[in-house]
Amino acid sequence: MADLSNIQLISLLGFSLAIIFGFVAAKTNFCTMGAVSDLVNIGSKGRLGAWFFAAGVAILGAQYLSLQGMVPLADTMYLSTNFALAGYIVGGFLFGIGMTLGAGCGQRNLVRVGGGNLKSVVVVIIMGITAYMTMRGLFALVRINVIEQSNINLADLGMQSQSLSQLVSALLGFEDGYALQLIMALLVGLGLVLYAVKQEEFRTSLDNILAGVVIGLSVVAAWYITGVVGYDDFDPVTPQGLTFVGPTGNTVSYLMTFTGAQINFGIAVTLGMIIGSFLYAILSGNFRVETFNSRSEMQAQMVGAVLMGFGGVISFGCTIGQGVSGLSTLALGSFITLSMIFFGSALTMKIQYQMMDEEPFMKALSISLAEILNPFKKAE
Repeated sequence: MADLSNIQLISLLGFSLAIIFGFVAAKTNFCTMGAVSDLVNIGSKGRLGAWFFAAGVAILGAQYLSLQGMVPLADTMYLSTNFALAGYIVGGFLFGIGMTLGAGCGQRNLVRVGGGNLKSVVVVIIMGITAYMTMRGLFALVRINVIEQSNINLADLGMQSQSLSQLVSALLGFEDGYALQLIMALLVGLGLVLYAVKQEEFRTSLDNILAGVVIGLSVVAAWYITGVVGYDDFDPVTPQGLTFVGPTGNTVSYLMTFTGAQINFGIAVTLGMIIGSFLYAILSGNFRVETFNSRSEMQAQMVGAVLMGFGGVISFGCTIGQGVSGLSTLALGSFITLSMIFFGSALTMKIQYQMMDEEPFMKALSISLAEILNPFKKAE
């Protein structure tokens, strides 16, 4: 490893970390869309518990690294004072719709690619191209000239970042930043862990427990790799968590321009996810080549891929990027994005269910919104 550059070293470590992530995600069927579906359709909270446990572990670990001065989370895109409110709301909502139409988020589709799912190959490629177009191509015009025009500069409001501790400090005038950050980390991180542990379907499933622990620690490890191992005054690397939309776009570009491109942490993680799930599929005998069952299924998943690629970029992440990595920084934008992802996904599922009974779209939308906004109201 002595001959490796800094970026090559952290890329290698990221690749190795992602192999573990992909292997475990494949084994445990870890899927945010699946967790929302379980809750909406059958009232099960097992996989949702795994997701919340992972987020709680990630928060506690990342905040420890920050409080110890090991990883400058304030330098990350999640805590930027450039508060992209429209991006968080619109992007999160579109991503939630997209991951439902696409039969899973970016992370889940990468895992399925390794398992032989050709449908997910199509979804990942289209999502990656759309993401790249939104970062640097044609769709960037929409992002810059429409979405980002409503961004709020929090520095003008006297805030140094968009962290929850900064928000509470600004509202209450509490000046002990270290103590406030510690309190918020314990409240949110332990709160999520305890919520997960309270769910019997989570506690009694070894797969859910394994997924929650490994995914949470993987995000912490990513912060450590890029923020501590990758720290170099002469060859600096910005601290990064795990995220899969933008990096998938960069991976598509990297594979097409390999001789003139350079590997980075996100690309290495994307490739490692596929390899990890592939290894599990081969070792477990679960490798299966799957194709689209119908034209309508293909159309829905292609539309979902576009929505995930565009929405994931303008909201700064996906269910793992904003939902776990972003949440681990306690960024306000991450909480907004995550809530919109869940809302968009749940609404889409309910609309699909209503339309199975041949309800017209507008009526299905009205019924679904009423059910979500009034969850305790019994249907008449």
